[in-house]
Amino acid sequence: MNATKTWFVQLLQERGVALSPLQLQQFATYYELLVSWNEKMNLTGITEREAVYEKHFYDSVTLSFFMDMDKVKSLADIGSGAGFPSLPLKICFPHLKVTIVDSLNKRIQFLQHVVEALGLKDVSCVHGRAEDIGRLDAHRDAYDVVTARAVARLSGLNELSLPFAKKGGTFASMKGADPAEETAEAKRSLIELKAKLVQTHHLKLPFEQSDRHIIMMEKLGATPAKYPRKAGLPLKQPII
Repeated sequence: MNATKTWFVQLLQERGVALSPLQLQQFATYYELLVSWNEKMNLTGITEREAVYEKHFYDSVTLSFFMDMDKVKSLADIGSGAGFPSLPLKICFPHLKVTIVDSLNKRIQFLQHVVEALGLKDVSCVHGRAEDIGRLDAHRDAYDVVTARAVARLSGLNELSLPFAKKGGTFASMKGADPAEETAEAKRSLIELKAKLVQTHHLKLPFEQSDRHIIMMEKLGATPAKYPRKAGLPLKQPII
């Protein structure tokens, strides 16, 4: 086992996430596909193995440090990009039923290829704007957990993401720097979208030591009929 895999396995093990040889191979294949496809389309600015494992794979799995993923059945990932955090979480917790929503069809094609290459089951890659997909009965008020990693400011992001969460479900927004200003700005959007801020967790990446914050919000009731507004509005004219 190379040095990267060794620390990856050890640090996750310390957090209660045990990886089998199959799961380790899935991460290795994911890395190879990410680098290969990145040569023909812009998926990530990070391609060095050590950095991908720390800043993408490990970072994605940190959500499981703060919630019991064994009790989560369904997860929707909004604006997933190259599959973060949903695919690393799916690899670690194979029971999850995952829906990935992304507006760029090229990325959806990449994600579908990864899912097939890794032999992942119960992963649906949906091409479309979150504002449109969040109005469909199959996805609206439907998921135990909704995630979005480094997508947009909370005041707009809440409207893109919270409609997917079921009553009693969680929206976990994964951010970098201290989001205190964002959470303050987003108070009205939480009220409008029938949700409340539960807790903000802070951690540092193991080697780079850069800050990460995970903002946990609980969905209190069904999404009001007027949300989400038409595509483009939530980010251009956020609820503040």
